[in-house]
Amino acid sequence: MQKKPFSELGLSQGVLNAVSALGFEQATPIQTQAIPEILAGHDVVGQSQTGSGKTIAFAVPAVELADTKTPATQVLILCPTRELAIQVAEETAKVAAGKPGLRELPIYGGTGYDRQLRALDQGAHIVIGTPGRIMDHLERGSLDISALRLLVLDEADRMLDMGFLDDIRAILTTVPEQRQTVLFSATMPKPILEIVRQFTRDPRHIRIQSEQLTVPQIEQVYYEVTRRTKLDVLCRLIDLEEVSYAIIFCTTKMTVDDLTEHLLARGYAADKMHGDMSQPMRERVIARFRARKIEFLIATDVAARGLDVDDVAVVVNYDLPHDGEDYVHRIGRTGRAGRTGKAITLVAGGDIHKLTYIQRHTKARIQRLPVPTLEQVEQSRTDKIQRKILSTLDAGNYTRHDALLDQLLARGFTTADILSALVSLYALEILPPPNEATAAEPAGPIGQDKFTNDSGRNSQKWSRKNRAGSSKFPDKFKRKKPHPAERRIKKRIKNTV
Repeated sequence: MQKKPFSELGLSQGVLNAVSALGFEQATPIQTQAIPEILAGHDVVGQSQTGSGKTIAFAVPAVELADTKTPATQVLILCPTRELAIQVAEETAKVAAGKPGLRELPIYGGTGYDRQLRALDQGAHIVIGTPGRIMDHLERGSLDISALRLLVLDEADRMLDMGFLDDIRAILTTVPEQRQTVLFSATMPKPILEIVRQFTRDPRHIRIQSEQLTVPQIEQVYYEVTRRTKLDVLCRLIDLEEVSYAIIFCTTKMTVDDLTEHLLARGYAADKMHGDMSQPMRERVIARFRARKIEFLIATDVAARGLDVDDVAVVVNYDLPHDGEDYVHRIGRTGRAGRTGKAITLVAGGDIHKLTYIQRHTKARIQRLPVPTLEQVEQSRTDKIQRKILSTLDAGNYTRHDALLDQLLARGFTTADILSALVSLYALEILPPPNEATAAEPAGPIGQDKFTNDSGRNSQKWSRKNRAGSSKFPDKFKRKKPHPAERRIKKRIKNTV
């Protein structure tokens, strides 16, 4: 399945800039094949699974083909549901940012007509809507498609399943005969093939076939999260499983930048790698990662291609890839040379359908696990401290301080008091203090706690750097005063000495 950079698909500079601003570096197979054909004026019939990037495949040429010099509706995109219509409209609006003056409008049922009527009266170059509401506006005469140049049917098989076949036929009969028709569908049942035969002219057929891939023997798990809590869940997993050497994959450069900034602000040693970085910069980052000067490398698929690093313990899919092939390439960065490895995937919202496709495509068993609770994270902290103390005692690698211990005992402190104070001080040096806002909440899975920076590791160390005048991170991440837990522990130690 060949992929090309968007810069090789014949796009205008404005649209290319808009696509780049979205963080996309390389077109997916369906985008690589469909965009040039649509721009060339051909009818296109595309067959590809959900999550393969079909929306951009028709949104980009729709924006390119629309003429902003006339306010008439020139592109009509039909979607099976209002949710999909909204999603397509949002993606189209992002691409349209590269073409000033272009207006897009979503039209769907379940909402009043007034706002839609006013918007149509003002003019919309691209209209995205469900078949039922589009038919209503056509019958009212509020939607004029006499100047239509491009008609797109997205997820045609789903529209068929939902009983829109008659509406689709009526719309196809109403639109101008001299227009371009583009149809995308995951499957091609007979009624869809009949529509293709009757309403398209010499279409270019594009079929993205799923290659059966062999997934390495790697432990694969996923966690269902919300987009709002994804970062906090990632930090919980890092701390709970004591991950110290991992690659974290994101789908866009923008997400890579944001995630790197947030992890650095929470005290993790992280760096990034994506297509906007020069080759010397990438090589320096890879050298630091190989030398273990950084714990986490956050990267896009394109930037990480060809990356060969041994001993990577964990690969994290912060965002799901577009297809199973990319998924296999990602997780193949761990578990090399017979070593064990683990792949963690965070699934937010509708991405669960994409994960199902990836599982079917790769024939992999990806186990669903519950998001760890705050109680589990705290227990992990305690266990880590206990292991370190036991290791030091067993090795005898310590200096006795009997005189100091006798002085503290003489002042009325018990051995339990002294040990607790020392452990608290030790924990403060190697682990982050628990966040009071979340520690006060009952431990529970997502939705039952507040996820307010409860997993930031080494935050004390980072805060000291900021107080020393470091300007490495934005002011919004700088803590202006010591953590309450730090003040309590320091005061207790001061009183005991």
